[in-house]
Amino acid sequence: MTDTAAAPAKSERWTAQWRELKAEVVDTGLCTGCSACVVTCPHDVIGYEHEEGKYLPFHLEESLGADNCIHGFGEEGGCTTCTRACPRFRAWEPAADMHLFGKVREPDEMAGMWRKLLLTRASDTTVHDIGQDGGFVSSMLIWLKEHDYIEAALVSGVEDDDRWKAKPQVVTNREEILATAGSRYTYCANPLALPEARERGFERLALVGMGCQTSSPPTMWDRKAGKVSKPFLFNIGLLCSKTFDDAIFTELFEAKYGLKKQNMKKMNIKGVFQIWMDDGSYHEIDLKECHAWTRKGCMHCPDFAAEHADISTGGIGEDNDWTLTIVRTELGEEVIDRMIADGSIEAKPAQEDETAMRLLRLLSIVSRRRWPNDADPAPAIGVPPPKKKKAAAAPKP
Repeated sequence: MTDTAAAPAKSERWTAQWRELKAEVVDTGLCTGCSACVVTCPHDVIGYEHEEGKYLPFHLEESLGADNCIHGFGEEGGCTTCTRACPRFRAWEPAADMHLFGKVREPDEMAGMWRKLLLTRASDTTVHDIGQDGGFVSSMLIWLKEHDYIEAALVSGVEDDDRWKAKPQVVTNREEILATAGSRYTYCANPLALPEARERGFERLALVGMGCQTSSPPTMWDRKAGKVSKPFLFNIGLLCSKTFDDAIFTELFEAKYGLKKQNMKKMNIKGVFQIWMDDGSYHEIDLKECHAWTRKGCMHCPDFAAEHADISTGGIGEDNDWTLTIVRTELGEEVIDRMIADGSIEAKPAQEDETAMRLLRLLSIVSRRRWPNDADPAPAIGVPPPKKKKAAAAPKP
């Protein structure tokens, strides 16, 4: 009898299509509206409702029914691209983990895997002043373009007649990058700018987006979702607890506080919703008041820390002047080290900001607790249960 190595188990053939995607992700509320299924569809039959209260994909061929897609049927069993691309379909977290890191996260890695934790800010005064929390993302995009890592980036821009109405946009130079700087806290499916980038002939792109968007390229790569993912060469993730419907501007900020969106200069979230107005005034609104306008796509999202980006970043520390920066991949480390070395950014250890470190873990845990029990278990592995509130002491007789 001869010892022989066991043959590797054959991976199960991927057969899930739009019908399964709609039933398991869109209809259950797991869909974040990232638009990965839309931009990867090789038959251009998945549409997207980029408007308040929706931000969801849908099948364009109404005559077939909302959940029926006949494209690609044949010997291979049909087109499966949309489910392969979805960063919320079945075991999406292990798929992206394995592609980027060659392993899945440990149970205690609530914010995903990383190589370095830093606090960063732009050295360029103009970029620093225009950007959010020190201008790190703007500085990085400018650096990536000037050093020929990318040709363009997909970001969140704004409509010409409304500086707070977000829209997906392609940026190609310093001026365009700075014009789209800052945070808006309403949702924008930045991958929807991919068709424009292709039409303009760009083949090397950076994607800037929340975790629901930046998990899509590595998920596509691992599941072999076709050529559409190839242009995404650099992935910048934005830390995100939630986004809000645009109605929050008129129904809360203006109706209750008299703050008109056209007069707002800047906003931020640091435990409260911070708003600066053109007249120089500053206002704070309790986040509990904003909860009613939370976008439905955020209700079950488990990824606060944008765990599958090359670099994840966000202003959760004590100082609005620095950005917590999570360096996750070898490529991300290469870029951040070069930017520090040539003086493009300033950096210091993130551990110097105890608030940022505490919030990174806390908010990552809070987000993971949202993940439903009947979905794939990976995002909830290791998540500690909420602490039980102490019962109120009985009144003394």
